Amino acid sequence: MNDQIHSDGSDHEHGALGDAEYAEFMELAAQEGFDPEEVEGAIGAAGHGPLPVLAVVGRPNVGKSTLVNRIIGRREAVVQDKPGVTRDRVSYEAEWAGRRFKVVDTGGWEQDVLGLDASVAAQAEYAISTADAVVFVVDATVGATDTDEAVVRLLRKAKKPVVLCANKVDGQSGEADATALWSLGLGEPHPVSSLHGRGTGDMLDAVLEALPEAPAQTFGTALGGPRRIALIGRPNVGKSSLLNKVANEDRVVVNELAGTTRDPVDELIELGGITWKFIDTAGIRRKVHLQEGADYYASLRTAAAVEKAEVAVILIDSSESISVQDQRIVTMAVEAGRAIVIAFNKWDTLDEERRYYLEREIDTELAQVAWAPRVNVSAVTGRHMEKLVPAIETAIEGWETRIPTGRLNAFLGEIVASHPHPVRGGKQPRILFGTQAGTKPPRFVLFSSGFLEHGYRRFVERRLREEFGFEGTPIHISVRVREKRGRKK
Repeated sequence: MNDQIHSDGSDHEHGALGDAEYAEFMELAAQEGFDPEEVEGAIGAAGHGPLPVLAVVGRPNVGKSTLVNRIIGRREAVVQDKPGVTRDRVSYEAEWAGRRFKVVDTGGWEQDVLGLDASVAAQAEYAISTADAVVFVVDATVGATDTDEAVVRLLRKAKKPVVLCANKVDGQSGEADATALWSLGLGEPHPVSSLHGRGTGDMLDAVLEALPEAPAQTFGTALGGPRRIALIGRPNVGKSSLLNKVANEDRVVVNELAGTTRDPVDELIELGGITWKFIDTAGIRRKVHLQEGADYYASLRTAAAVEKAEVAVILIDSSESISVQDQRIVTMAVEAGRAIVIAFNKWDTLDEERRYYLEREIDTELAQVAWAPRVNVSAVTGRHMEKLVPAIETAIEGWETRIPTGRLNAFLGEIVASHPHPVRGGKQPRILFGTQAGTKPPRFVLFSSGFLEHGYRRFVERRLREEFGFEGTPIHISVRVREKRGRKK
């Protein structure tokens, strides 16, 4: 999960801890033998503000995915000569020179009947609009093409900082090819070989200069802007119908026409006496010969909508089996750290047998979000729509909940006493103390005497939920282990 939202929109250097609480916490850490700088770093990492977003754009087959793999330091983005390869994930966390940021890989695109410029512009424009800075990748061996010029026009219109990457420069002989890209008017071309790593360090230094320390908040401002709710789900699940029903009018076109693509629609809607901003991501339809590229585009648009939102209302068609695509969308929302509500649409069409099997599917396929509020609705008839707002409010409350450090440590002490960590290799690690370093979503840092197994961390999370609620929100727990050499007698 990536920690996208700062706990309170401020730049407080202690995460969610106030000065007095922070001083008390650091004294406790010193008593237990932890290095102060290590503790500060742990709190800072867990309680950090939004990560700046870097979009990697360019025409197909210029080496964008290879460059993304080079930036993140591992092979995750799919690299294949064929454009439009489907990917489950479109964003990754990266770090360079001690600074963390997110990388969005926009991928290659199928060159469809709508025209090369249209297809490249559609995916590039969307990625650019959600980014804080852009790496524009050009194949230096080919030079600037008409398509590259089309992307340049988009970049100028967006007015985002741009780092020009002249890729496939494998040696000194390619430097002249890179120099020719000054003609694009985007500043200095950085000669890079994403395949071999040549020049990527200098390019990333330029990226850090272009990226802000933290992007501006797009919601939750001091002026009390409306809460942002993303309606997400696979195609034809009823997102547009639901939006029209909550708005009590036809705000969004609902149709089955293949090949239609629209930008997400932001709608201010009053519901339950409160004004909300709903972000509808409907409108993705697939042409058979564009299936892979369109699926990728749908994933990119859904991810962007989730990034803009505070709450993700995930719509699932209850008349059909819970699909792998449903699970991927749930995972995307969880990893983005958003408050979550699960809405089962078309509930009025179910018979008793289908309801029985659906409940069993929910228990097995959606076990990872058993903590999310659930509403059974019908976007067509309006059944149980009045339950949507209370579920959203519950999720937001859990998302913003913070436990004072003193109360948290009393709770952790009870856990250690009643359910100690299993002995492994003759040692029994234990939680020494902890703090909640941030909210939106709740982020905890636990300091321990040894490595805590994943199963024990899940147990701690389950007990946190039982004790403090946290309904409707993911919980992020990081652990810092005390090094023996730092222990004070």
